[in-house]
Amino acid sequence: MNGRRGAMTTSLVDSYAYCQQLAKRTAGNFYYSFLALRKEQFQAMCVLYAYMRLVDDLGDSPEHSFEERAAALSRWRNGLQQALENRSDTDCQQYHACFPAVLDMIQRYEIPEHYFFDVITGVESDLQPVTFDNFEHLADYCYHVAGVVGLCCIHIWGFHDERALDASIDCGLAFQLTNILRDLAEDADLGRVYLPQEDLNRFDYSPADIEARMYDQRFRNLMQFEVDRARSYYQRSERLFEYVSPEGRRILKAMHQIYGGILNEIERLDYQVYATRAGLPRWRKLLIAGEALVASRWFPGKAAR
Repeated sequence: MNGRRGAMTTSLVDSYAYCQQLAKRTAGNFYYSFLALRKEQFQAMCVLYAYMRLVDDLGDSPEHSFEERAAALSRWRNGLQQALENRSDTDCQQYHACFPAVLDMIQRYEIPEHYFFDVITGVESDLQPVTFDNFEHLADYCYHVAGVVGLCCIHIWGFHDERALDASIDCGLAFQLTNILRDLAEDADLGRVYLPQEDLNRFDYSPADIEARMYDQRFRNLMQFEVDRARSYYQRSERLFEYVSPEGRRILKAMHQIYGGILNEIERLDYQVYATRAGLPRWRKLLIAGEALVASRWFPGKAAR
């Protein structure tokens, strides 16, 4: 459950290399879009991805019981807290191999430490069956599992306006809503119904209908409502392009194209997410990542929109 471990004396080089290998192995096309950044930013994005992936894996490993996963996340939280408190004491404790790079990234890019604890809280909330009474509660969950990731990203990319903070939270919300709509049936099998009860009530649809894969006009109306809501957050997050560095805009554009493309595909399928997993073909995702990379090489100072 704890993954690879190493002493805090693990060199930064080794720690960064560990994170980069994990990102290369598991991040898919996003890894190649990271290459559009400057070397230091690329390395930091690999560290950020590795941290988020490791936390998510601790909470989402079906071969372990709820108690085991909760205990693993608690150990991770305590380990991170100790590492932050003892960052100048290299001999006092054993830490995960990613932590030296994580601590260096936090300091280098002045990322608020609480973001890294917030995401643990978000993953912990998925351990038990999930339901939300209203959209406000869902939005709070989305902040913890996606919004904080966006906030970390803009610190790495660089931003020049404090309005980027709210815009990045909106962006994370748009992406997470897309994931929720795509994975509706799969999540229900795990006891997770992310769509707010107030929305289900509005369209006379129920969690039991989701479990039964009830595809009818009620469901299509519900999904159209949710797709429209997600699209409104994509539109709100467009302002983030104005606030981040040119390098960040290229990655942001790629992410908008990939997640926005998934949302469009859900709509194209007439919301039949029970029978088909909506997504973009690999060639298209590679093309999007490649465009970001080419733009960074040929037009390093120009914004991507």
